[in-house]
Amino acid sequence: MDKLINQLKAIVGDRGWISEPGALAPHLTEWRDRWLGRTPLMVMPRTTQEVADIVLACRAEKTPIVVQGGNTGLCGGAIPSADGNEILMSMRRMNCIRNVAPNDFSMVAEAGCILADLQEAARQADRLFPLSLSAEGSCQIGGNIATNAGGINVLKFGTARDQVLGLEVVLPNGRIWNGLRTLRKDTSGYDLKQLFVGSEGTLGVITAVALKLYPAVKYLKTAMVALSSPAAAVELLGKLRMEMQDQVYAFELIPQRAMEFVTRHIPGCRDPFDSPSEWYVLMEIAGERESLEEFLMEGYRAGLFQSAVMAGSIAQGDELWRLRHSISEAQKFEGESLKHDVSVPIGQIDKFVELASARLTHRLPEARIVAFGHVGDGNLHFNISQPVGMDAGSFSKVAGELSEIIYETVNEFAGSISAEHGIGQSKRELLQQYRNPVELDMMRAVKKAFDPENLFNPGKVL
Repeated sequence: MDKLINQLKAIVGDRGWISEPGALAPHLTEWRDRWLGRTPLMVMPRTTQEVADIVLACRAEKTPIVVQGGNTGLCGGAIPSADGNEILMSMRRMNCIRNVAPNDFSMVAEAGCILADLQEAARQADRLFPLSLSAEGSCQIGGNIATNAGGINVLKFGTARDQVLGLEVVLPNGRIWNGLRTLRKDTSGYDLKQLFVGSEGTLGVITAVALKLYPAVKYLKTAMVALSSPAAAVELLGKLRMEMQDQVYAFELIPQRAMEFVTRHIPGCRDPFDSPSEWYVLMEIAGERESLEEFLMEGYRAGLFQSAVMAGSIAQGDELWRLRHSISEAQKFEGESLKHDVSVPIGQIDKFVELASARLTHRLPEARIVAFGHVGDGNLHFNISQPVGMDAGSFSKVAGELSEIIYETVNEFAGSISAEHGIGQSKRELLQQYRNPVELDMMRAVKKAFDPENLFNPGKVL
């Protein structure tokens, strides 16, 4: 290991590595502190060739590599093992936007670029890069692609997978695949780039990505409505999409309990309605203000919801979105929480929420369910906060049983145990339980073909 460490230091130069424990500490756990890893060295390459040289050096010594982006993941996928025998590779210094081509509606960026910086670069070119999520100020595009990140605009634009035109990848054998094409149509063989999207660093190191851009949005309107149930939200979504067609960018479901948590714990956040409601929907529409106002007036008269507020400015829209984006942070103040990132068919969301909630409260009547998220694409964050009066230890004893209730219910609705957060190390066993054997065998075959020595992010996904 000492020989390898010296070799890696020479590859990346004096500013390209960290070994001091205090400096390494933030990279060895994630924000919920559920996993704690160890590593003798974190390397920070500046070029694709340096990545390839690192891979070759580690391969020669049969030393595993874990690749890390902004370390904003929630499934432990970018945390090295506790054994301390894995090299951690941070992509933070590969942060160059190589090209923005407005007329081609494309952008080529290195894996370490911050998502918010790519959004801004697109805006400067009068274009839109639509991938948007709560961690966009610190997450990196390589990690977004490696986990097939979702976010708030999936309803309109799809997941990270749908934004990828091409990739540059260093393979486990050290070879560099330059697939940075910006073609929209290409039927010449397998679509290899999609193998790496969502692979969580188990098949290769994504070093750069060619991304789709879209026309800049001239009119983006935000509104929130108060309604009685998820069923009412699903009905409203259907009518909204029929009326606005492909101009619906986001449609987020928020329960009253989440609103209470946010307004209680997050300074500056307030409920925009005069009286509380059981459920809320936050929506974002591209189009003239008048068209959304007219729809809301008709929806109110038809009894689709009880009341509505519409942002009159960008600042007011940001205030409404802050309510949504602060839910996870606010939950921290309410004690321990079980978090589940699941998806079911859009038209079944109301039935899923009703059935899962009934089963959970039957098992634990005092459970505080916080089910919120991207109802427009069927993705819910079905969380359970620690009951009032129950200590964390007692709550943890029933956590496994509560999670099983949720996942079994998801499975009954032909849903997914992971909609946008990935598998990492937290859901490996669940993947084995809920994916059919044929799918798992295909995944293992792909892994073996690319990484037969299991040196890339071992112990994750499979």
